Amino acid sequence: MNTPPIRSRTVAVVEDDLAMLAGLKRMLAAFGYASETYASAEEFLVRSVEPGVACLVVDINLPGMSGIELCRRLTADGQRLPVVFITARDDDTTHREAAAVGYVAYLRKPFVGQTLVEAIERAGASR
Repeated sequence: MNTPPIRSRTVAVVEDDLAMLAGLKRMLAAFGYASETYASAEEFLVRSVEPGVACLVVDINLPGMSGIELCRRLTADGQRLPVVFITARDDDTTHREAAAVGYVAYLRKPFVGQTLVEAIERAGASR
């Protein structure tokens, strides 16, 4: 009998607003997800990400390296994580740049928690 692989329920979150970061951590826990949280793209790059992380939820507008720049860097380094972008700024240029690096979802803040969870599940973090 073939058993489907169990997918990770751990999500990496990069968000510079510490209140938002704490809220996302609580919301993800309420939906049964573990999370690794980072206050900047640079912190994400310095700390080693657990191998079981299913996807990356990243704010686009971060101080220093942006979320889009972080994704470009990860791709250049050969690391491929499904990405859910979150942003308070939604203009055509930002959307095009995000699309160029690829994403599972592009969510404008404020967003409904269920919408984020659905995007994470599409990224492969279900079960």
